[in-house]
Amino acid sequence: MRGMSQDVTPKPIDWSVLKTLFPYLLEFRTRIALAVVCLVLAKLASVGLPFILKHIVDGLDANDASELITLPLGLLLAYGVVRFSNVLFGELRDTLFGRVTERAMRRIGLKVFRHLHALDLDFHLNRRTGGLSRDIERGTNGISFLLRFMVFNILPTLLEIGMVIGLLLWNYDAWFALIVAVAVVAYVGFSIFATEWRLAFIREANQAESSSSTRAIDSLLNYETVKYFTNEEFEARHYDENLERWELARGKNRLSLFALNAGQSFIIAAAVTAAMIMAAVQVTDKVMTLGDFVLINAFMMQVFMPLNFLGFVYREMKGAMTNIENMFAVMDVEPGVVDREGATALAVGDGEIRFHDVHFGYGDTRDIIRGVSFTVPSRQKVAIVGSSGAGKSTLFKLLFRFYDVSSGDITIDGQSIRQVSQTSLRQQIGVVPQDTVLFNTSIFENVRYGRIDAGDEEVREAIRLAYLSDFIASLPKGEHTMVGERGLKLSGGEKQRVSIARALLKHPPIMVFDEATSSLDSHSEKIILKAISDISHQQTTLVIAHRLSTIMDADRTIVLDNGQVAEQGSHVELLARGGLYAHLWDVQQHESGSIDRLN
Repeated sequence: MRGMSQDVTPKPIDWSVLKTLFPYLLEFRTRIALAVVCLVLAKLASVGLPFILKHIVDGLDANDASELITLPLGLLLAYGVVRFSNVLFGELRDTLFGRVTERAMRRIGLKVFRHLHALDLDFHLNRRTGGLSRDIERGTNGISFLLRFMVFNILPTLLEIGMVIGLLLWNYDAWFALIVAVAVVAYVGFSIFATEWRLAFIREANQAESSSSTRAIDSLLNYETVKYFTNEEFEARHYDENLERWELARGKNRLSLFALNAGQSFIIAAAVTAAMIMAAVQVTDKVMTLGDFVLINAFMMQVFMPLNFLGFVYREMKGAMTNIENMFAVMDVEPGVVDREGATALAVGDGEIRFHDVHFGYGDTRDIIRGVSFTVPSRQKVAIVGSSGAGKSTLFKLLFRFYDVSSGDITIDGQSIRQVSQTSLRQQIGVVPQDTVLFNTSIFENVRYGRIDAGDEEVREAIRLAYLSDFIASLPKGEHTMVGERGLKLSGGEKQRVSIARALLKHPPIMVFDEATSSLDSHSEKIILKAISDISHQQTTLVIAHRLSTIMDADRTIVLDNGQVAEQGSHVELLARGGLYAHLWDVQQHESGSIDRLN
């Protein structure tokens, strides 16, 4: 069954995640320093407000009428200036650090994107696209949250708590500082304990959300298959099962949030009440003024208001770090195919391809290619045929270095493809795959993708050479017609011709056709074969085919059987030999004749 594992085991915060972010922050050292300065100034203004408020209350409580007019007025103005300074420095801090966060997200997002394209075919064949996209999205959002709340919430709150405890110790009874300290420790301890308990429900909800996203994307990408087998209800039922898990996890999450908030509120209420009772007693005993009572109350509110968000911040920080870990786990995946140190660029002259005793298997259990050796001479057309599973397409993947050979070697003009860079190798090979997938843009732009810097006339010439002009002319929007997601608005033959035009625009010295006509009707097949025939006179051409009638004009045909070269020669030579090729020809001719009689 498709889906994701439901591992909801709570994990401790991995603070080493922060180390991975430091290099991306160093680009803006000055901005970070200025943001920290603004943070400190904002907190100094914040801590100064209760003292000004104290003196205002004491001034208003004074009996002297002159003081009542002058002193509170000056303090009120000072109160306004300090409050504005608190907001101003906070906004400056946010503005300065916002650029740092956004640039870090951009840099990391690009690095992950590049890394995904650098990973080998095996990774992409086994990936879950929906889950992977969610991991990347959550990871980049997690970076934003982590950096912003570290700078905008946690550090300022810790700084403010330290200032308040120090000022209470300096100016008032040590019991006030003790109440604040004990309450903060109890609040933090309870928040961490309750949040750890809740994380299992949160992670379960995230897992279910990822699973449902993966299921939905997988089902929608295979929309036609779902329709072919009328499995809409089957897909909906499994999608709903994932949503049901998400609903149950969210319900548990909501109840646990109630418990967390209730416990936090109790601790805050108990601490504030205790401090207020103590302050009220001291005001009654004339030890403290009414302004001191107001100051103590303001300090208590000032300390506990940001702490109200601690449970949320801790939970989200932990979730953010987990999400960042998941994203960086993708970065830790090593590509199976890498360029060797000092790899040179492939220089193609004649374009001769040689397979030298090539062996290859998928893992330890599937030995696919066993000792294959043959040559594709320059500017000749060589076909590779054989029954299903013989290893035809695997040879193309080895040539393109989607995989590396287990032993033996593949050379182009005498250069081992493992000694040259993958980019230079792939730049020299044009590919028309069996299953052509197009981007959801216009036909014209899909052809231009073969060489994105090509001019419009070059694109149109490639379209003409691929016998695509008449089809495009028949469309209401012509070359600007949108092809739909994965090219679903076009037929198989039309997509293949777009694929050929795209490969032609690349102007490669080597062309590979991987079963390019295997699923086409006879009319489309004739058009594609004509295009292939035109190309093969100008470039070294390797054609992987199932139907032998499509490669009769090949200069040489390689017959694969069970991962080995069984025969090779021209069409006439192989028929005369009466071996495996002749047997396959007879079988296919008999099948073709049976179909013709049925029609």
